[in-house]
Amino acid sequence: PKEMRARQPELPAMVPAGPYNPLGARALYLSRGGRDTLYRIHGTNDPKGVGFDGTSGCFRLTNTDVIDLFKRVAVGAKVVVE
Repeated sequence: PKEMRARQPELPAMVPAGPYNPLGARALYLSRGGRDTLYRIHGTNDPKGVGFDGTSGCFRLTNTDVIDLFKRVAVGAKVVVE
């Protein structure tokens, strides 16, 4: 998102899949009304960052947890944030 790019303009436009990808092992893209919200539920290449406010609105999980969640959630599943 543009907020992230404003904070870190040196970020590349795209990071290939692999151990250095900040989205970790999996990413679930959240949409509303058929439109991408730019929010994600994703893993991380830095597990020390889980549980802290440090993203642009994403939900960061350990790679183990996001792989498990990815297996359990179907495309189109409703996500409720409270």
